[in-house]
Amino acid sequence: MNAELTVRARILDLLRARDLEHRIVTHDLAYTAAEAAAARGTALAIGGKSLVMKIGDTDRFGVFAVAADQRTHGRTIRRHLKVSRLRFATPEELAALTGLTPGCVPPFGRPIFELDLYVDAALAAQDEIAFTAGDHGCSIIMPTAAWLDAARPTATFPCTRPPQEPS
Repeated sequence: MNAELTVRARILDLLRARDLEHRIVTHDLAYTAAEAAAARGTALAIGGKSLVMKIGDTDRFGVFAVAADQRTHGRTIRRHLKVSRLRFATPEELAALTGLTPGCVPPFGRPIFELDLYVDAALAAQDEIAFTAGDHGCSIIMPTAAWLDAARPTATFPCTRPPQEPS
């Protein structure tokens, strides 16, 4: 069984075991957050974008979940985690850690991946989330509170740059 099907099955098993409301959407293959939002017919802002990052000077990696229309803010994350370095996982590291390719990592840590999950506070405050199910052609849409119940983040804190005031 390939990694995408295994990850999708594990997510769905977790959601069903907890009897959490969710909707599965199959769609054309999507490789970016914008493509996935268009394929699902959802706003980009409700997309849960997952970024796997190496934390500090250790071998530790984590999944950072942010709204798809936002960008991570490295300085804020480094300050919160009390580390001086932070970088994105390489495609090879991503494959080794998740079995997946860029663009289809769902916003989960344990028990789906042996990684900590850090959630942006703004994403956690949204009513609904849509995310890839570990497959470029399959997404899940569900209430954010239900996703948080299933995902059980290690920490929730601001991970993105605050919106700029128009000049």
